Amino acid sequence: MIKYLTFGISISVISWIVGMILNSILLKTEYYKKISNLNFIESKTLNKNIGIEYFKWIIKNTFFKFFNQKIKLENKKTELTEVRREMTIAEISHLIGFIFVTFIAIYKSVSHNYLFGLTIMVVNILMNLYPSLLQQENKRRIDKLIKRQVKTVVNNDGCTSP
Repeated sequence: MIKYLTFGISISVISWIVGMILNSILLKTEYYKKISNLNFIESKTLNKNIGIEYFKWIIKNTFFKFFNQKIKLENKKTELTEVRREMTIAEISHLIGFIFVTFIAIYKSVSHNYLFGLTIMVVNILMNLYPSLLQQENKRRIDKLIKRQVKTVVNNDGCTSP
């Protein structure tokens, strides 16, 4: 079982690199704009039920907080569209990594045993799917802030808001 868990963690970390490489290629396509607004779970209740709140706490209060420093709101002068862009890159990289590891888990389930594949998938969900879902939730929050920011700028310019 330790061997399965170690392999799952290793392949998930490797999948982050695969995700970043494939994402950098995808970034240059028109298709990227379509996938940059993915929203698998819109319901706050469902996000809470699957434990995204706990996952968010873990990310904010452990060494994981040091992983992507570009996704931070330092102060009110932070460029929100840039933070959102970085969140999208992280989200899609994790999704690519999730798909990559899923294929490996299926292969290991068939070639070795189901427990091996299942262990890989549990690790994959925690290391790729949950980070992607968290980024989607964060993007929804950022989008609200961007709308509020735009509305404030329009009002301060003397124009009427829509």
